[in-house]
Amino acid sequence: MLMKHLFFILCCATVILSCKESKKTVSDPQKPVYIDITSLEGDDNKVLPKYLETITEDELKEMLYVYASDEMEGRDTGEPGQKKAVEYLRNYYKENNIASGTPDGNYFQKVPKDFFRSNSVFNDSENVLAFIKGSEKPEEVLVISAHLDHVGKDSKGNIYNGADDDGSGTIALLEIADAFQQAIKDGYPPKRSILFLHVTGEEKGLYGSKYYAENPVYPLANTIADLNIDMIGRNDFEHPNDNDYVYLIGSDKLSTDLHNISAAVNMKYFNMNLDYRYNAENEPNRFYYRSDHYNFAKHNVPIIFYFNGVHEDYHKITDTPDKINYPLYQRRVKLVFATAWELVNRKDRPVVDKAVPRP
Repeated sequence: MLMKHLFFILCCATVILSCKESKKTVSDPQKPVYIDITSLEGDDNKVLPKYLETITEDELKEMLYVYASDEMEGRDTGEPGQKKAVEYLRNYYKENNIASGTPDGNYFQKVPKDFFRSNSVFNDSENVLAFIKGSEKPEEVLVISAHLDHVGKDSKGNIYNGADDDGSGTIALLEIADAFQQAIKDGYPPKRSILFLHVTGEEKGLYGSKYYAENPVYPLANTIADLNIDMIGRNDFEHPNDNDYVYLIGSDKLSTDLHNISAAVNMKYFNMNLDYRYNAENEPNRFYYRSDHYNFAKHNVPIIFYFNGVHEDYHKITDTPDKINYPLYQRRVKLVFATAWELVNRKDRPVVDKAVPRP
């Protein structure tokens, strides 16, 4: 995740000063109103739980151990390890009969080297796009995003595996796509379309998501929301013993509807601790502006950013798959899937009723 180094130093200082876990739970920034989240003509109570169960710890673990392995060489933007990573993603979608999201059917949206900042030494890179077409409103698209890159290797050849950052988000997209695909096989296609968007260059400055937002394959005016996942596999300094939390950022920034839907889905199916501390106005870490969702938000697309916070292995060679809290990781992936399910199947898309916050 981009530019968290300063926050990491501050967190370390906090841990030194206090060995106790904070017991404070930050309240919902805007109390959600009760809404009906029953989709599929009243069958949701029977249908959705079946596909939630297809999201398993074993599958998440198996794929993450591959994606965050030494073979991927740290997935540095434009480098050989990143090329291996995008091939892994494309092959997964092909093998599971999930269509390409690009017009040429290649799954890759090229991000040319001249799109990166001037005087950079980056090579051409690519976003990976997979697509499930909606059955009733195919022109309306929900984006589920995660960044596929990490920071590569150091001068000594040590590999930064990036299991949490953002292997956890990347593999979550694969597992969510598979859950939707299994529902389709049983006769429950989503009413709206879904774009599974794996973006490159996040660690270099949110370049892959910026490129997509400026060159969208599906019109941003028809994009109902972006659910962005960046680090959801670990416990952070604030929640070392809380195995049922996740930070939500941005859910109420543009759309009251989206915030209410998100809270209602959690209340009905999970009752997780949704921590909104980083969503506060003037929050010093400014995470709302620092991951790929913001390149959608600034174009008036409502977003939710799912995040586990910073931990001791952030941007270190010790961010490895064995450190992942797999039961908590699974719970978070299920939450995103259930929220996506509701968004693509409900009668109306979320209404944008607020102005875009600016940095």
